[in-house]
Amino acid sequence: MYDYKFSGASLTVWAQLRHTWIAMNKVAETRLGEIGATPESIAILWACRDFPGPLRPAEIARLVFRAPHTIAGLLKRMEKEGLVIRIPKKPGHPYTEVKLTAKGKKACAPAIEILKDVIAETMSVMSEEELEKLGELIRPLQLRALEMLNTSLKQSPGNPEAITMPVKAGPQTAKK
Repeated sequence: MYDYKFSGASLTVWAQLRHTWIAMNKVAETRLGEIGATPESIAILWACRDFPGPLRPAEIARLVFRAPHTIAGLLKRMEKEGLVIRIPKKPGHPYTEVKLTAKGKKACAPAIEILKDVIAETMSVMSEEELEKLGELIRPLQLRALEMLNTSLKQSPGNPEAITMPVKAGPQTAKK
């Protein structure tokens, strides 16, 4: 990966953000690949495990910020693998519901631990204050991009700190 420096700060930062996300996701893919999982499949398993209430494919798409047709394909593959079950629409039940199977629950736990370890290790190079500041700095970019997509942030359906996205605190790396 090249360390691009463009004449305009916006293009340089765009490249840094994009390259950072690609690299971080590649680390997650590599580590999860060791147990036959992907970041996308784990996001779906995690959502199925912790979502408060019935979970529909459309809600999974919103939770993991993917197109509904992409989620449909992933769910089909995951159902074939015995990780989830899709309960089809029927009278009095106006939507397809997705549930985690026992095999899915068993696969979910170690993969979530790997992902939490990757997050902790990656984020350990920054202090808690730096992470909070980074969050403040990227929020306007997130909101602008969502606005450009004609969408917006919605309140989380559950308590992400306690249930949906519990992340281990990693050791803080000493500053140079």
